[in-house]
Amino acid sequence: MKKIELLAPAKNLEFGITAINYGADAVYIGSPKFGARAAAGNSLQDIKTLTNYAHKFYAKVYVTLNTILFDNELDEVQNTIHQLYEIGVDAIIIQDMGILEMDLPPIPLFASTQTNNYSWEKVKFLENIGIQRVILARELSLKHISEIKAKTNIELESFVHGALCVSLSGQCYFSHSIDKGSANRGACAQPCRAYYSLIDSAGKTLVKDKHLLSLKDLNFSNHINDLLDAGISSFKIEGRLKNLDYVKNVTSYYRSQIDEALALRDGLKKSSTGKTYFDFAPDLDKTFNRGYSDYFLNKRNKNIASPHTQKSIGKLIGKVKSVHKNYFIIDSSEILNNSDGICFFDKNETLQGTQVNKVENDKIYPDSISKIESGIEIYRNFDFKFNKQLSGSKTERNISAFINIWENENGISINAKDEDKNEIQWDFEKNKELAKNADKAIENINKQFSKSGDSIFKIEKVSVQLDNVLFFPISELNELRRKTLELLEVERLKNYKNKSHTVIKNNTPFLDQNIDYKANVSNKLAEQFYTRHGVKSIKNAFENQDDFSGKEIMITKHCIKYQIGACEKFEKDPKKISEPLYMMDNNRKYKLEFDCKDCLMKVIST
Repeated sequence: MKKIELLAPAKNLEFGITAINYGADAVYIGSPKFGARAAAGNSLQDIKTLTNYAHKFYAKVYVTLNTILFDNELDEVQNTIHQLYEIGVDAIIIQDMGILEMDLPPIPLFASTQTNNYSWEKVKFLENIGIQRVILARELSLKHISEIKAKTNIELESFVHGALCVSLSGQCYFSHSIDKGSANRGACAQPCRAYYSLIDSAGKTLVKDKHLLSLKDLNFSNHINDLLDAGISSFKIEGRLKNLDYVKNVTSYYRSQIDEALALRDGLKKSSTGKTYFDFAPDLDKTFNRGYSDYFLNKRNKNIASPHTQKSIGKLIGKVKSVHKNYFIIDSSEILNNSDGICFFDKNETLQGTQVNKVENDKIYPDSISKIESGIEIYRNFDFKFNKQLSGSKTERNISAFINIWENENGISINAKDEDKNEIQWDFEKNKELAKNADKAIENINKQFSKSGDSIFKIEKVSVQLDNVLFFPISELNELRRKTLELLEVERLKNYKNKSHTVIKNNTPFLDQNIDYKANVSNKLAEQFYTRHGVKSIKNAFENQDDFSGKEIMITKHCIKYQIGACEKFEKDPKKISEPLYMMDNNRKYKLEFDCKDCLMKVIST
């Protein structure tokens, strides 16, 4: 059986446990330092606690160490990896190839999307050097994913939901170039979400003050089967900086979707065990989103951009039919409620927001009505009832277990087995005092052993076989059940096997013999790695340079020229513009270059 994984984000210990409880087969969490989200680091003790909890469900914990590293950090990183191995984490997610030159424990290594996993040749190279899994570039189409699967034998992980980096991963130096922190060092300031104006070569303003680089959020929930067919085995949710309700809602939704897909296929099963019992209906539109797109999964389209806002817009509710003094009427099958947050784009295409104070039939009384007009579309970006339900959710995840009890010479024997065939048996010595009411005694034994208390188990069946029906106080039955389930949990953890993998250094030739700053070589071990793999010329990482003028600070498949209808490749009658084009903010000017052959746009520092 091939195992299929739902991988959820863990901002911290609480978020990680929540993700597991709400159906994740694995979580990814930041190490104390050197993760691509510097604001989401975690202590080794918390990672250990999360790992122990996840392994009870045979779920996995992956730790991000996916920044590029400087020479003075190498020893600390190596020590951290050894500590994580001792803790029992299941894999390390890395970007810096210098890590492969270290003295490593036998722990699987995953290539972060930051290693720019964009072609089958690059993925094959990573496979050949000992990487166990590749996290694919978000820009890949189903066709390209299928090609990579056909030409490699490595595990493939794909993002399926969440915020989109507009740049090819690992190839964005925008934030660092404006002195705001390096994306490759976990400190991106997200300049891609800022306002820019688009200027032509004559100085004419083509677009004024729009979020030219801001994208909608990714949503592949309708493409689970397509991705399975293409060879994806791990479905990754973005969001280590999102809130807890996001983790609950999105993880639950994808759990349901993946389970539906797996139920119709032979030879596939989820990679962890246990069942999640939801007490709410997940809805992706009711959690943080900037609008959704399937990006480049099938073809290029103009639905990927969010030029008018970088904020969450939520779910489209309907159009305003009429506006009155202090209320409006909306044409919608959706029901708005008191305290909902709503938003809309005004006549200047600027996002406005307000709160619903009162709802009377079809009359909506907002906190502010001044900019609401007939015909505008209303979105709900905060669903008060849904968020209250999520916050109070008692969703649980349990392992099925079966208990047998029978009499022995000195008392009783108790056997417990779980859904993964873990099994324990123990004897309890007891004075054989017969119960006065045999039927009641059997009923009590069944009732108390059918409870699971605060354990991870759900007792599916209790079988009691007593030649002599003995008397058990309720407190004694509870203690027997507690000990039985504790022993079974210990047995589960004992039988959990971490995957072991030792990287054996080799000299597989790298794709190029000359690499520039976009290879992100920032330390002596990374340089040693590429030299060993046949690279003759190695340039310093962008973060090790001082002069950024004329350098590419972003490479993206999102094309502004295409977005405004000026692309000669896709438009029958393209808009005439005077090139080169420039993006401008209040302080800086950036040149845009277009690689039409490969459908890429480059942002150049001037």
